[in-house]
Amino acid sequence: MFSPQEMNSLLRRLVAGAVALILLLLAGISVSQAAEIVPSVGMTKSVDGDDNAQFFGNLAFRSQFLVPALMSEIGVGYRQESRFNEQLKLRQWPVTASLYFKPVPVLYAGGGVGWYNTTFDYKDNTLIQDETKQDFGIHLGGGFQVPIGPSAALDLSGRYVMLRDQEAKLIPEKFNPDFWSSSLGLAIKF
Repeated sequence: MFSPQEMNSLLRRLVAGAVALILLLLAGISVSQAAEIVPSVGMTKSVDGDDNAQFFGNLAFRSQFLVPALMSEIGVGYRQESRFNEQLKLRQWPVTASLYFKPVPVLYAGGGVGWYNTTFDYKDNTLIQDETKQDFGIHLGGGFQVPIGPSAALDLSGRYVMLRDQEAKLIPEKFNPDFWSSSLGLAIKF
């Protein structure tokens, strides 16, 4: 059996390998196929956190993947949430890779994997030192696009992210870090 450190190292390598594979496949797709950059903002809400919905930002690159009905996406974002009556603030920088089924040009659904760099920022009065961890997660989601011109569309999407239970240095020590997000972006095609 793997130790927790070996498992984290293996998971990080798997995510890095998956991202590298998707990037290589994207590089091999002909230039004539449409690609898009999607900056977006939205709301995120923890499944069982003690905070209200929070704003977040994301930037994604999407491209057709092998066949017209599949779309790949590489994204990076920023989100934060509070836990334990604001004694702990979580800040996350997720890097994700997704594959979506696109049955019609305006609708897509699918899932993917992600590497979640998380900073645990404890309030000063707790006397606990801040720390940063990396974790692997998976997500399911989808959305639709409303064309607003030949090279742009409004993109409305939603996603559910599943991560391993996290440990905090406060009571209770374990918590569920899963969260929902919904966003509105501008898909710029090139």
